[in-house]
Amino acid sequence: MSGWSHALVTGGAGFIGSHLTRALLAEGRQVTVLDNLSVGRRETVPEGARFVHGDIRDAAAVDAALQGVDCVFHLAAQVTIRGSFDRFYDDLDTNVMGTARVIQAVDPARVRWFTLASSMAVYADAPSPAPIDESHATQPISPYGVGKLAAERVGAQILEARGIPFTALRFFNTFGPGQTYTPYVGVLTIFVTRLLRGETITIFGDGEQQRDFVHVSDIVAGITGATGRSTGTFNLGTGRGTSLNELAALVLARLAPDRKPAYANAQAGELRYSVACIDAARQAFSYRPQRTLADSLGEVVESVAATLSR
Repeated sequence: MSGWSHALVTGGAGFIGSHLTRALLAEGRQVTVLDNLSVGRRETVPEGARFVHGDIRDAAAVDAALQGVDCVFHLAAQVTIRGSFDRFYDDLDTNVMGTARVIQAVDPARVRWFTLASSMAVYADAPSPAPIDESHATQPISPYGVGKLAAERVGAQILEARGIPFTALRFFNTFGPGQTYTPYVGVLTIFVTRLLRGETITIFGDGEQQRDFVHVSDIVAGITGATGRSTGTFNLGTGRGTSLNELAALVLARLAPDRKPAYANAQAGELRYSVACIDAARQAFSYRPQRTLADSLGEVVESVAATLSR
């Protein structure tokens, strides 16, 4: 990356944002983090980053966070698919209007790049577990997906009109150490947390739905690899699908080999097949994910165990 030196990471106290902030600092960048700490934690913001406590919908907080910034990584969002049905107003207010607030405040004379964290949830369901590319139909089946797609399109239109290069990165199922437990997001963290608590894990549906699980370090590599190099829209995943039954078997074999998962009704808004074709990212900025579920399970278990022991 070249041509910029001071990044704003919105949502930088969160799971992906804190990993990204550490990577940018390691490159010698200046970093400002804007986060309302609704999910993220202040202690995850690494030393050396400037921290602004505020919401992306708050014009004063956004303006304060943008001081001196010449590159924006917009990760702040309400991140839940199932939860977006019950909390659709807050979800859309944050993910669409919050994004619009950040875009409105950006100074075209200073900011040299804007990268948006989008999601696989913008896509229509696929007929099979074959990987889908960026031309796959964008017909989201959840309010969360609708909001992410709106944020993409508003970002592309307004930033192009203002002459600011724009990249939208569609994250698939991101996992890794440091993910905050919620009932809605991060199925691997949910499974590990519940098993370490001695609880049962639940699979919604028949468990044959497939997901593309991508390690947070590979997501960060994709973000930093694209920014400053490639405008447009790109999938970030691995190109490999794993069923929830396979995931449950992997985790149970390690933590509770004598137990079995429970099953419940499938949930509204969740895709049956969601596996990324990553050819475009590979060709545009040499994106090559390195980590797998199997080789990363141990660090996730250690991270969750450390959290539960606090």
